[in-house]
Amino acid sequence: MKNFYEYNLSDNLNKSLKGLRFNVPTEIQSKTIPMAINKKDILANAETGSGKTAAYLIPLIHQISTIGKVSGLILTPTRELAQQVSDVAKSLVGYKSNINISLIVGGASMNNQLKQLKKRPKIIIGTPGRINDHLEKKSLNLSYFNFFVLDEADRMLDMGFEDQVEKIIKFLPLKRQTLLFSATLPKEIIKLSSKYLHNPHRADVKENNVIKSQIKQKVVNTKTELKYDQLVNEITDRNGSILIFVRTKYSTEKLKKRLIKDTVKSSALHGDLRQNRRNRILEDFRKEKFRILIATDIASRGLDVPHIEHVINYDLPQVPEDFIHRIGRTARAGSVGEAVSFITPNDSRMWKSIEKLLENLKDPYKNKEYDKKNNNNSRPYSKKKNRSKSRKYFHSRVH
Repeated sequence: MKNFYEYNLSDNLNKSLKGLRFNVPTEIQSKTIPMAINKKDILANAETGSGKTAAYLIPLIHQISTIGKVSGLILTPTRELAQQVSDVAKSLVGYKSNINISLIVGGASMNNQLKQLKKRPKIIIGTPGRINDHLEKKSLNLSYFNFFVLDEADRMLDMGFEDQVEKIIKFLPLKRQTLLFSATLPKEIIKLSSKYLHNPHRADVKENNVIKSQIKQKVVNTKTELKYDQLVNEITDRNGSILIFVRTKYSTEKLKKRLIKDTVKSSALHGDLRQNRRNRILEDFRKEKFRILIATDIASRGLDVPHIEHVINYDLPQVPEDFIHRIGRTARAGSVGEAVSFITPNDSRMWKSIEKLLENLKDPYKNKEYDKKNNNNSRPYSKKKNRSKSRKYFHSRVH
């Protein structure tokens, strides 16, 4: 599928997609949206960064807009992910829409949620614990929610929510459409799907496909004391939105203050922020009120910003797999993106682990050229001096 217009979506939805710069469907979207629009159950194997959130929200919103008698319940394992799904849903329905969306998660006011539920929302996005709380209080009626999504189902089971999920399903109508999205498909997920999905359409997107050929990569070998100045140079050389990853909450605030002092407008996202503050930061980032966001890996989980041009790994992650998730946040929906990674001598062990992980991926980056552009402080990476196979994954290496 070349573009979203070929799905014959509602006018308002097409307008929202255009405004969000969702131009070309991702692989998971191409494999699921047509089937979901035709009311098929879906069993999808897709990672974070694959575009899975829009893959289930688009058909849900389309059905609500065109059929009318459709209401959707979306379950996520964490309130952070639920919040992000809610933000994307609100962006897709548009500000003038009469589609009412409620976020029902733990840690938020029960009274406010009761007020929301009395308005009979068309879409509820929530976590298993809080949804069950409302079911027990009989403040939530799920009998008319005929579109059900389990997002990150494997993570939900890992966190011990299986019993709670099954309790919730018992309150849903038997005649419904069910979509299950999971990064992995262990036997427990297959068992769950065979129990609650009817003749589902299978859609598989392997993790290595999230590593997109549209991502231009650059590696900067540096020293700790030179990192900041080199970061400012990288930021200055680039237009568009930039997501900078650091390891700790303290580092996000420290780097933000230093950039602001140097007149570089930015904001920080970390676990100590209150939810309303976090929401405001993300909304301002989406609206391009500032173009540089600094985040930790944990704070960025579930982050869904449609158009991030650049990802900068100012600090390497603590586990190699997070590197994949980080760079997968650019080049979404068919766009082109760039990832820059800073490597100090202290990072050598972690960097080797990341390279090993990349080597093990079956579909390597197609772009094997190296950036020949250099100055007195930089030179292109030389294959002769280091024969590591993983170097073919990187577009340029700066020393």
